[in-house]
Amino acid sequence: MCGQRNAIDGRIVQIVAEMDRDELCGSTGVRSISALVAWKTGSSPRNADTIAAIAHRADEFPRCTQALREGRLSLDQVGVIAERAGEGSDAHYAQLASVATVSQLRTAIKLEPSPDREPEYLRECKRKVTKTGRDDGYTTWRISLPRLEAATFDTALHAHLDGLIADWKRDHNGADPRRNDVAVQPFPTTVDAFMGLVEAAWDSEAARRPHGQHTTVVVHVDTEKPVAEVHLGALLTDEERQYLSCDATCEAWFERHGQVVGAGRATRTVNRRLRRALEHRDRCCVIPGCGATRGLHAHHITHWEHGGPTELSNLALVCPYHHRLHHRGLITIAGPAEHIVVTDDDGQPVQGGSLARPPISPPPDVPPYKGPTGERAQWWWYDPFEPNPPPTLN
Repeated sequence: MCGQRNAIDGRIVQIVAEMDRDELCGSTGVRSISALVAWKTGSSPRNADTIAAIAHRADEFPRCTQALREGRLSLDQVGVIAERAGEGSDAHYAQLASVATVSQLRTAIKLEPSPDREPEYLRECKRKVTKTGRDDGYTTWRISLPRLEAATFDTALHAHLDGLIADWKRDHNGADPRRNDVAVQPFPTTVDAFMGLVEAAWDSEAARRPHGQHTTVVVHVDTEKPVAEVHLGALLTDEERQYLSCDATCEAWFERHGQVVGAGRATRTVNRRLRRALEHRDRCCVIPGCGATRGLHAHHITHWEHGGPTELSNLALVCPYHHRLHHRGLITIAGPAEHIVVTDDDGQPVQGGSLARPPISPPPDVPPYKGPTGERAQWWWYDPFEPNPPPTLN
């Protein structure tokens, strides 16, 4: 029975880890994973904190969490390790926990050598932002901040995320956050919150300095072939070129054989009056099942570069997510604007129905839980876990 209880706890931890990774706790109205666990499982706040700690560090302790799912370790044993053990100690404590009690594990973790406090100048040197390009078209940014600045950044990020979650819940009343469907805008994540902070700061800068406006796109277009590049930037694909020029102030320069031959229309942006008429007509994203109302783009059904007019009959409001999907070819938006037809990449109409299904996995089938040996620990023979030394500057 104890083995099955441990295995059930392991399944709960696995589910909580998935929710923590996808940041789904905000869809229920709670502000933390531990509060959600305490609410839904009826457990004490302390027990919920233990489950949340294991779920948060599940990737760091794969052996310990695997033993928990198999019923060989208890929740409290793995919880002590997840809450207090150092990085890289998974194999060490997975072996020790099979014979040690919770109190003995606490003592063993206390015997770990604590890292020496670094000098102030070394901590300041670690305050940096690095950028790494990848072959798949993505860019990886890494931000290192000291404790106080990290707390400020974390607070601002989560405050913005709370606002995005509130907007999503209002626009998608009753929708399942885990739903995997192109008809529904994905549940907001920290990436969306971070980009929202960047856009908010940029809008503020554009209001203060008009020449810093980020919605002005300067594009160099070859007159002999449909190729364009951003001013002093990279070559654009067809979908990137159309996405940028769909709802922005666009300044086009035409070239032939690398020589500028003239400037095109200086602007093609949807003006304020037309934008208000469009918002009054569509109200939200026109993709069935979406319902987003914030940050919408005015999309040209027949694209601007294909001769499509900037008129109400050729415009539709779409959220940034579905706008990107359209220009990547994953969905198709066809008109007229009064009768929008949206299809996926297979040509099937996009519907707003839910794809949620109840779980069908069987109950755990695990061997009996052996538990600790119960012997008195002789700490004089115990070798504490030694973390790897930090890299030197030499």
